[in-house]
Parts: sequence; C-alpha cells; structure tokens
Amino acid sequence: MDKIGIVGAGLIGRAWAIVFARAGFAVALHDRSETIVAASLATIETSLADLAAAGLLADAPQAVRARMRIAPTLADALAGAIYVQESLPELTEVKREVFAAMDAVAAPATVLASSTSAIPGSTFTEGLAGRARCLVAHPVNPPHLVPLVELCGTPWTAPETVERARALMTRAGQVPITVQRELEGFILNRLQAALLNEAFRLVDQGYVSADDLDKTVKDGLGLRWAFMGPMETIDLNAPAGVADYLARYSPFFRRLDAETKAATPWRDALGARLEAERRRAVPATQLAERQAWRDRRLMALLAHKNEMNKPPRE
Repeated sequence: MDKIGIVGAGLIGRAWAIVFARAGFAVALHDRSETIVAASLATIETSLADLAAAGLLADAPQAVRARMRIAPTLADALAGAIYVQESLPELTEVKREVFAAMDAVAAPATVLASSTSAIPGSTFTEGLAGRARCLVAHPVNPPHLVPLVELCGTPWTAPETVERARALMTRAGQVPITVQRELEGFILNRLQAALLNEAFRLVDQGYVSADDLDKTVKDGLGLRWAFMGPMETIDLNAPAGVADYLARYSPFFRRLDAETKAATPWRDALGARLEAERRRAVPATQLAERQAWRDRRLMALLAHKNEMNKPPRE
C-alpha cells in the first residue's frame, strides 16, 4: 500500500486519516499530544462504525482501522510517504515551523500539503529547499463526509505537484478543484464569507431572524446547491439559459452589489446576540451531540448522492 503521512490528529487530521485509509492507503498519524491521539483513535473507530452503517465503507471498519497506525515521531510519519497532509492549528508560525521540519526529513519526491483554511502557502514555504513540492489542500469540514478539496499552489509550486495531488485526491474518493492563483481564504471560504456577511447584515438590520435565515438556506438555496452549483442553477432558472437569466436579473444584481459595497458593516454586538440565540437552540453541553447529528445527516445525504450518481442500468 502507498503510505500517507498525517501530521496533526485533531478534528481535521483524524478525518483525513479516514479518507485515506478507507481508500486503501496505509496511514501514519502523528501528533505531539498523546491525549489528542488517544481521543482521535476513539473518534475514528466510532466514525468508521457509523460510515459502515450508512453504507459508505467498501471494507469492514476493522480492515480500514488496521491501515492506520500512530507514528511516535514526525520522521516516522513521513518515512516512505508519497504524500503528507498537515492539519495543525491555523497559525502561520506553527505551519512555518512544521513545514521546515517536514521538508528536512521527507523524501524529495514526497508532496507536502497543508489543510489551512485561509493562509496562503507562500507565507510558510518560501524559504524551503523543497518548496516546489509544497501546496495547500484545503478540505471542507469534515473531509471524510464532504469530499471537496481545494488545491492551491504557491508562485513556486511545481505544476506536477498540483497534478500529483489532484490525482491522489481523486484516487482517495475526494473531489479536487484547482485554485489557479493564490488568494487568502481560497474559493469556498470566500463564497461562504460573502453569504455570511450578507446574512449577518440581514439579521442585524432586522429583516429576518437568525432561525428563519437558516431555514432560507437549508430549505431553499441548500436543496439546489446539494447537487448543482450557482452557475448551473441560474442556467436552469430562465427559459433560455444563463444569458437570458443575466438579461432579466443583472440590473437587480448590479444595484445589490452597489448597495452592499456602501452598506455599514454588521456590528460587533451581533456576535453576542447570535451566540445567545444559538445557545438557546443548542446548549453548549449539547454541541458534540449536535455535531454527531450533523455527521449522520451528511452521511445520509452522501449515500443518497452516491446512489443518484450511479449510471442507469441497461
């Protein structure tokens, strides 16, 4: 089996371990904290059982778990690995330190990738001898249930590095996209930020409650977006396609864009208000339970999408 190194065994790292192990890779999971590693192994085993129950594992949970092992050192995690996924805290200095250490011990052909959500890879790989084999592979949380991965190189990342990462992610059952130029936040988080900023303004200015706004997305936009993106959506929302849609609605979108740019940003006090509303809906002590509910819903949706994507029988 080809070997994958996972550096960081927290929320994202353990999910990556599942992604690669269920696809048949040997996974070496490393973290400096023995407490985090122990907790991650227990969570991984629960997640594998849940995936099997949802019909999302090709192999028995025990067989997938057997492909994972704990690596006591960074060098052990990277030895013989064809690819390494770093998933440490979202701090530039932390990533600069670990990438320097990984570049020093990994084989020259090993691809080194970061799970960073927003930090451009150039900020922590510039001075490395092996910087051409470094890139960002930003997942969606949790990556073992949401398959999109954003691959973003730096000005010095070799094209073959991105190509190898894309092929590997496809082989692992993920859905890779290529971010063609570096930018903070990449693609998904910038789209999410645009929606969130408008959502915050609409709630803050009293147009809608937080609960009703959530319903607007999950029972409106989200239903369509679960199987087609915004470009295809608008192409199908006008009788003659996207050009017809833009002819009909571009004046509104231009007015909205101008209004949004001129709008007063949402107030910091909104955070306290939203926190209070959300804790009334889900107390802090029940967040883990609600996260498990989310994962089960995602599993059911993923299983449904997999079934719908099967080619029709002859």
